[in-house]
Amino acid sequence: MKNKVYINGMGAVTAQGNWRDSFWAESQEIRYPITKAVQPSYKDLIPPSMVRRMSRGIKMGIYAAQQALDDAGIALPDAIITGTGLGCSEDSEKFLRNILDNEEQFLTPTSFIQSTHNTVAAQIALRLQCKGYNFTYVNRSVSFESALLDGLVQLQHGEADQLLVGGVDEVSDHTYMLLQRIGHIKPDGITETVRESQSIGVNYAEGASFFALSGTKTERSYAELADVLLRNVVEQEELGAFVQSFLEHNGLQISDVDTLVLGINGDQEYDSYYRSVMEFCPDANVLYYKHLVGQFDSCSAFALIVAAYVATMQTVDPILHWEAPSAKRPIRNILLYNHYKGRDHSLLLVRTC
Repeated sequence: MKNKVYINGMGAVTAQGNWRDSFWAESQEIRYPITKAVQPSYKDLIPPSMVRRMSRGIKMGIYAAQQALDDAGIALPDAIITGTGLGCSEDSEKFLRNILDNEEQFLTPTSFIQSTHNTVAAQIALRLQCKGYNFTYVNRSVSFESALLDGLVQLQHGEADQLLVGGVDEVSDHTYMLLQRIGHIKPDGITETVRESQSIGVNYAEGASFFALSGTKTERSYAELADVLLRNVVEQEELGAFVQSFLEHNGLQISDVDTLVLGINGDQEYDSYYRSVMEFCPDANVLYYKHLVGQFDSCSAFALIVAAYVATMQTVDPILHWEAPSAKRPIRNILLYNHYKGRDHSLLLVRTC
């Protein structure tokens, strides 16, 4: 029999700052094409001499990972699994720029060493002296979900008991320019929130979210992570069957879903997918989150923070409501759905514990 998996700790660095008790009250909606994360103080975690050589992605990952471990009361996880869409793109761009500027001579290796996608997981492991399983998934907008699925399988089958799983992506200037040029990011000069959006493209950002997952329930446990499903291609008219099959696999009906957490991002070309899921689950309370943390490849990790927090507190801050609920319902089964530009669809099921 498969073991249950519990979310025992959470940490994040976002466009609203780091994860904290006052996060919702102090948050403001993003309304610009590009927003960088609000960086916390790293001086208590990373020596100043090292901080200067680290990109924002590495620093954000270390901070969010330690925050999740502290929240769960864990000193050393059995394994570290991360997901990232673009990896340490800031260092990648820096190294390539140095090649051009210095005509391929007198290059320092730091940026090259830290430019690989698995640098964040490696730096976390070095800092913690964690010699266990260490893996990074690079699967575009389902990178975090791929890491989460790996962790879920390991815990359910008893391969490990304490895992650190997270997603991290950073903004780099050249990559941002290219994404904006091909229409993935809204043009400069447009200042729309997700709810106000009348245009294609998204408000882009960066961040890191990490979780301490365990097969052991504790007094710190937020919620149960029940299942994860990924599918590259789902046509819009097939979404109902996609969701229903996932729920039936977990012994649920549509009416059992009391809360939806959707990745609505203001891209008018593709947000209709989310409206289809809303119509399929008409009685569910609908929440969204990308108006606070922006769109980036691993931003769906923050959706799990939203779900875990809501499951624990049994209340929803008004800033998370896409639609005001018609009636208050106990929160038991939370369904998370995300996609990007009609591809890489993911479903997560979170239950109260």
